[in-house]
Amino acid sequence: MGDIAIAEEEQHIFRSKFSAVPVPQETTLPEFVLQDAEDYADKVALVEASTGKTYTYGEVVRDTRRFAKALRSVGLRKGHVVVVVLPNLAIYPVVALGIMSAGGVFSGANPLALPLEIRKQVEDSDARLIVTNGVTHDKVKDLRVPIVVVGERQVADAISWDDLLEASDRAGPSEVEEKVRQGDLCALPYSSGTTGSSKGVMLTHRNLVANLCSSLFSVGPDMIGHVTVLGLMPFFHIYGITGICCASLRNKGKVVVMDRFELRAFLHALIAHQVHFAPIVPAIMLAMVKSPIVDDEFDLGTLQLRTVMTAAAPLAPELLAAFEDKFPGVQVQEAYGLTEHSCITLTHGDPRKGHSIAKKNSVGFILPNLEVKFVDPDTGRSLPKNTPGEVCVRSQCVMQGYYKNREETERTVDPEGWLHTGDVGYIDDDGDVFIMDRIKELIKYKGFQVAPAELEAILVSHPSVDDAAVFALPDEEAGEIPAACVVMCPHAKDSEEAIMKYVASNVATYKRIRVLHFVDSIPKSASGKILRRLLRENVAQKSTSQESTPNSVKGIP
Repeated sequence: MGDIAIAEEEQHIFRSKFSAVPVPQETTLPEFVLQDAEDYADKVALVEASTGKTYTYGEVVRDTRRFAKALRSVGLRKGHVVVVVLPNLAIYPVVALGIMSAGGVFSGANPLALPLEIRKQVEDSDARLIVTNGVTHDKVKDLRVPIVVVGERQVADAISWDDLLEASDRAGPSEVEEKVRQGDLCALPYSSGTTGSSKGVMLTHRNLVANLCSSLFSVGPDMIGHVTVLGLMPFFHIYGITGICCASLRNKGKVVVMDRFELRAFLHALIAHQVHFAPIVPAIMLAMVKSPIVDDEFDLGTLQLRTVMTAAAPLAPELLAAFEDKFPGVQVQEAYGLTEHSCITLTHGDPRKGHSIAKKNSVGFILPNLEVKFVDPDTGRSLPKNTPGEVCVRSQCVMQGYYKNREETERTVDPEGWLHTGDVGYIDDDGDVFIMDRIKELIKYKGFQVAPAELEAILVSHPSVDDAAVFALPDEEAGEIPAACVVMCPHAKDSEEAIMKYVASNVATYKRIRVLHFVDSIPKSASGKILRRLLRENVAQKSTSQESTPNSVKGIP
């Protein structure tokens, strides 16, 4: 193909400027990811930065098979959902791949979520089993679903991982052998999608194999077995489990697993494990640029880091410039994707293959095998180059739909197979894509998705609150923070801080409202839609003109 993205004249459909890549037929995700793993049996596949615990490729293959057999022996059947409530651990991908190998459906849940939030996911997904550890067990013990506990700590009324696998080893071959096909579901991550509260995203083996084929198109044979990747992004998120774990296992690299960010531990892990590729969020890049710890306590000359990638939150141009100035040898890549599709664009290919590098502040070029168009939200017509519209994508990676939610599925994926992302962007003459804004109002706090509708529902449940609107405010460290404007009932006596604490008591830490203003009314359109942009601009103006005002509160860390 030529150097310019190809557009169909009338429909304005854009495709990758790079050649299509083959997608293997009838290969499941675990088979694809662990192909040729026996050739690397003694090589370390995963290592925990804090404990030093390792998994070799031989052990990953062995325990994935053992867990799959054990799951079938306890009655797991094709299509049954297993909710995994674990922090990032070396065993995590083994758990996920074992579930998929058994024909089950892996559904990762945030271990930092409240018990109520985990309950919603377990119930909505019709989960048949939960996998957790001793630390998180208390959050799931009352959900009336069988529990498998990994780790050394024994927990009453739960099945021990070691005991389960050992019992399966002693048993004969499984009586039930269901052929797992590429069209079967293998993952059910929960996403706020383009609107509202969390929904299960149905992904098949083919969806994820196809996405790995597209996103890894520029990885050359010389990189196989030689790349060390940082596994800090949450594995319960689809990018963590596929974009980091599965991609690295496919390429026979090593994943350095971290379950939380602490700057010293992070820098130590980068240096001690000679990490080459680190997917991180802008807040971490900011700490690397600004903290005196970086220069005072670490010898950056020993850093082997070649690339950082940010995809979960917007990257400010000022931060990009400061990072490149401090770490001139480290390439900063950006990507764009969403749970309902996984990766759509990348900023960097392999220059040795003639793959270009996208312009700064773009999210990159369209990946092979994908079609993208930019649609006028009002008319539905596709738009030419350099004209902003809603980003729509069509490929083998598009989700099967939202679980038990046909209405939202039909709103998101049209009859022609186009996934409507809810993001506004455009493509330029060189085929580079730029994301300008979101039609959807999701807040990206340190890479975590926060749905305004969920927080608004909690706010209006307070007896003193008459109306409320939640929206994103830009923040240098977090990318975006949840902010709220609240209309109080007449004669209400509650303070702004009391309302913020009320929300904080009902949500996980990352969902907490960080800025709150009392207002007389919430501006809405004729159809009743909250005009969040207007609120955002008003609050931003207030914040600029006055650091603190009597009717606003910043706080609750």
